[in-house]
Amino acid sequence: MFPSWISRHFTVLLLSTSILILALLLNSSSPLARSLPSLTKVKNFSSWSKPAQSSANMPKAPVYFFSHGGPDVQYNKTHPVYPVLQRIGKEITQKVKPKAVVVFSAHWQAEPNEIHLNNAEDTDLIYDFYGFPPEFYKATYPNKGSPELASRILGLLSDAGIRARGVKRGLDHGVFSGFNVAFSPEENPLGCPLVQVSLFNSEDPDAHFRLGQAVAPLRDDNVVIIGTGMTVHNLRDMRFARGSPAAPLPYVASFDNALKEAVEADPAVRKDRMAAVTKRPDAKQAHPWMDHLMPVYVAAGAAGEDKGVQTWTFHESSFAWAQYRFGEVPA
Repeated sequence: MFPSWISRHFTVLLLSTSILILALLLNSSSPLARSLPSLTKVKNFSSWSKPAQSSANMPKAPVYFFSHGGPDVQYNKTHPVYPVLQRIGKEITQKVKPKAVVVFSAHWQAEPNEIHLNNAEDTDLIYDFYGFPPEFYKATYPNKGSPELASRILGLLSDAGIRARGVKRGLDHGVFSGFNVAFSPEENPLGCPLVQVSLFNSEDPDAHFRLGQAVAPLRDDNVVIIGTGMTVHNLRDMRFARGSPAAPLPYVASFDNALKEAVEADPAVRKDRMAAVTKRPDAKQAHPWMDHLMPVYVAAGAAGEDKGVQTWTFHESSFAWAQYRFGEVPA
């Protein structure tokens, strides 16, 4: 047994040392604090491994659908969609301030019964288009993925009974072309991780609706889910368009309007109303293959009980450019 005066001095010494270490850690300029950056990193990333605790003070992040256009959209500043995408992008970065973005593009259809998702941190671009000017193939879009968020998504898909696996894949132009407008690296950088998830290689609206439902819990973590496609997309019929700007073909307005009514329907009947749209007589004119339509079904599925609203649309040639938002934007 140590004498009592030794015990008292040892306790004081231990307490003083603890206070000194705590002070050094709280001082970000200290050598000790600088030597331990990984602690914060691990803490932040570990939050993806479990569902967030929802709170009345933390509303769910809204869900979006972008009509993204072609690879020229980021260069054509006179097109009516350009300022619209800019406005939506600023709404997301300045009001929603997402922890991350998860995007479903029309240009990635994996397999009929399996979803793929990019689980790499560093991602290149895929120039998945042909016949455009050389500078289009030099486009860039700085971005960072999140293997931890990708793992969380895989878990959600597994829980929903959806087969899925992680892969390393570049961002296609369904993401980087429109994102260069909405989230310009110079004017409005996204500033958070970006993870792309595939569609099914199918035209099944119910399967894509369920895909959205599976990832919906991410919204509780303030993760913004975005589907990108076009509400009318018929490349084949571009040759019939006349005028400048090209007048829309008859089915463009009829299909776009029908989709709007279905998306804006009461959430209790929205799934059935939207499924019926794909069976309309003009559906195969509007979408000879429905890859550009399926992302809006993913977005609607992720929306849950939140209302959908068309925030803008534009008709030209054989295309419609409707933009949608589901849920509320923070004030």
